[in-house]
Amino acid sequence: MSSADRHRGAHPADKELFGMEMLPALQLATADLSWLLGHGYARTSALKLVGDRHELKERQRLAVGRAACGDEAREKRRHSHLNAEHLRGRAVMVDGFNLLVSLEAALSGGVLLHCRDGCIRDMSSVHGSYHAVVETDAAILAAGKRLAELGAASVHWLLDSPVSNSGRLAQRIRETAAAHAWAWAVEAVFNPDTALIAARDAVVISSDAMVVDGAECWFNLAADLILEGHVGTSPWVVNLRNAPSTTPGKSRTQESCDTCR
Repeated sequence: MSSADRHRGAHPADKELFGMEMLPALQLATADLSWLLGHGYARTSALKLVGDRHELKERQRLAVGRAACGDEAREKRRHSHLNAEHLRGRAVMVDGFNLLVSLEAALSGGVLLHCRDGCIRDMSSVHGSYHAVVETDAAILAAGKRLAELGAASVHWLLDSPVSNSGRLAQRIRETAAAHAWAWAVEAVFNPDTALIAARDAVVISSDAMVVDGAECWFNLAADLILEGHVGTSPWVVNLRNAPSTTPGKSRTQESCDTCR
């Protein structure tokens, strides 16, 4: 199948798994998992406990796992996050696959998660292989136009070289930049996460939890583009950010965990 035929859209079961009637359970599960993570529970076992308690399907568990974070992590990310106006005149480093896959999903009707830390995250995965889709060029263009509007002084894209087709995507990004006279550097490196975390003089563009936790400062470009209407007309955003508070009262998940601590 060529890129002209591929999309990064919704899974056939997503309408049922992420419909409005499922939202309360998903929000409560996100709140429960966030509480457990904030109290030192291991992510894998905590997610199983919450998923079993709320009878979540595998894809719903994946969503809750991506959306949840403890209070301390949320506050740390909020503190290091910059507003859009603070990108003007700054060097920017872009977590390439992380950003583009989310924008591709937004443009093709895939499920997007508005997570507890404010990030927009997609439900796709790039595990060793990436294939361009119909929306790839539009995603690159949307990111480029917005970065130009925000006045970034320089833009350095990083892609994972072990991921297949990273070289082809790098060339595609370079060609888009050249067509619009954007002075971008595009590089495929073995471990972009390490380089992004080490970038002390640049604003990091990513929604990867490990990257934003380690970055000195970061900007939520995917959320900026998707929530402000710069990408697509009606992206499918599942709001798990405003999960119901579980304090001072406790859910049954939390009560059972207190019993077994």
